[in-house]
Amino acid sequence: MGQLNNRSIAVLSESGFEESELTSPVQRLLEEGAIVHIISSKAGKIQAMKGDHEWTITVDVDKTLNEANADDYNGLLIPGGVLNPDALRKNEDAIAFVKAFFEAGKPVAAICHGPQVLITAEVVEGRTMTSTKTIKIDLVNAGVNWVDEEVVVDQGLVTSRSPDDLPAFNDKIVEEFAEGVHDGQHA
Repeated sequence: MGQLNNRSIAVLSESGFEESELTSPVQRLLEEGAIVHIISSKAGKIQAMKGDHEWTITVDVDKTLNEANADDYNGLLIPGGVLNPDALRKNEDAIAFVKAFFEAGKPVAAICHGPQVLITAEVVEGRTMTSTKTIKIDLVNAGVNWVDEEVVVDQGLVTSRSPDDLPAFNDKIVEEFAEGVHDGQHA
């Protein structure tokens, strides 16, 4: 029996996600017994990247944003990559989906460039977070206390810097998703 039996986790992504930042956490969530759905703006498949230039695997989309309801999930994962968060930030449905998790106090995890989506959702002010260094100034300007650590947890919000941090990130997302609603998690 895993720590996440009977927990449903939404993975919000578009094409251009960093391959390992989706596949590694999803594998760990499944090993812990979670039900995991890949949510995207369009049905079909989304494609991964390694680094900034190499397109790699495709992943099936389980539900579109129009079909998905944040109320049906216990937690949210946003993988990084350069293109993925940028595409999500432009999508009003994606931003509303993200905000719904914060409004309900549910745990949210974002890695690398993923926190850019949280800036657009206006849910980061006053929080302690980490990210890839290239978006540090964006987070600081949004009111974040940015720290350079492999994984940071702030009231159910889990952030990490890069694929190198995935072991620590995966451990913490399992822990936070298992804990469920956090009173300090808010929009």
